[in-house]
Amino acid sequence: MWVGFVLAHVWLTRLGSLVLLNQSFGDVDLYRRWMEAGLTQGWWPVLDEAWVYPAGAIVPLLAPTLVAGTAAGGAYVLGWCVLVTALDALAVSALLRRPGGHVAAAWWLAFLVLLGPVAIGRLDSVVAPLSVLALLAALSSPRASAALVTAGAWVKVSPGAAIVPLALAARRPWRDVVAPAAAVCAVVVGTVVALGGGRNVASFVLEQGSRGLQIESVGATPWLVAGLWSPAVQRYLNSELVTYEIAGPGTQGMADVLGAGLVVGVLLASAVLWWCRRRDGAAFWTDDALRGDFVVRGAFLMALVLIVANKVGSPQFMTWLAPPVAVALALRRPWWGRTALVVAGIAAATQVVYPWWYLDVLYGRPAVTLLLAARNVALVVLLVVTVVHLLRPPHAADEARVGRVRVGRARPRATTEVVTGDGPAEGRSEQDPSGAVGGEPGEQVGPRAPVVDRGVG
Repeated sequence: MWVGFVLAHVWLTRLGSLVLLNQSFGDVDLYRRWMEAGLTQGWWPVLDEAWVYPAGAIVPLLAPTLVAGTAAGGAYVLGWCVLVTALDALAVSALLRRPGGHVAAAWWLAFLVLLGPVAIGRLDSVVAPLSVLALLAALSSPRASAALVTAGAWVKVSPGAAIVPLALAARRPWRDVVAPAAAVCAVVVGTVVALGGGRNVASFVLEQGSRGLQIESVGATPWLVAGLWSPAVQRYLNSELVTYEIAGPGTQGMADVLGAGLVVGVLLASAVLWWCRRRDGAAFWTDDALRGDFVVRGAFLMALVLIVANKVGSPQFMTWLAPPVAVALALRRPWWGRTALVVAGIAAATQVVYPWWYLDVLYGRPAVTLLLAARNVALVVLLVVTVVHLLRPPHAADEARVGRVRVGRARPRATTEVVTGDGPAEGRSEQDPSGAVGGEPGEQVGPRAPVVDRGVG
């Protein structure tokens, strides 16, 4: 497994830093220039100017300079790749300690290779392994999990959405989730204010208002396809944000709707998760496997909402889907096999579009344009299937597969029957519930393209 890990990261590093440097690692060089301005001129993002990223992003951007400096060339790029590789190693190591760890780790590495160099050449590659660690610790160490996702959110907003299923699955949400999340926020905001950047601490949110409809976004799909034959649809560069957007009849309206719709989508997804927890009643609190499945499925739902309802559609956003899938595979959660295959296919399609044939999208050539549209449709289908899966009434067979408690009528003591894909495991008492996220497992082995944008999600 570790040989494969090294080969995958060497391949992605070589591809991004040598073969496709300008196309896929352009953001990494931008990170270097930001840090160079801070270290040599004293001009820092957030502290001295509004920034498209949350303030905590300075930490991983600054880390490679400790060993590689900020001089132009490949040193900073290699330092960045070493940082991402180290974080991925932590995530893979944690996955391997779970019952389905080898399958999960192999899938994680395959996903990175399929997504291509953007899988390690963006800030999202820093928060993805942190999200894996957070989800694995969700039930056994909810405080640590909440702190990790909040720290990740101060680097790139997307991990913060997992706080919703974490809070809903916590027995004492204010103490175990809200308090540690608030403590991390207080440290970050307090540090920024103390260093004189208080006026810019929320600039990463305000900077999104000037965006139009990005060409790769799910919401742009109808215009993307219509642009194959309609001259009314135009593709243009937003030079301020270095992102390609699409314009045509109704595109600005769609961008405005998505600006508000993203918030509405998160609220609706939160309501769905709250309802699911209420529906499960007392069983939710007595079966850790059920709660663990809820957290992982909930995190996957929130990631899908952030992608589908977003007017930005950068290729690195696909990394948001990987942590819940990898954790579900590691814990041998049922019904995730097909999801893992679909997400891997989405990653492969994304790499074909960017960085390899991005110009085909910009020039409106049919093959790659339709591939991008198909990927976006797959994201919507995944979202619908995930909601349906959460809302559908549980059947007896499903309850057994997920590890719910079954009470034996003819026995003086209740037993838990855990069923895996290989058949039922031995009965366990209710005092020994089936596997949980973060706990001991209860289930036993049974053409070149310009730099794409630095969107915040």
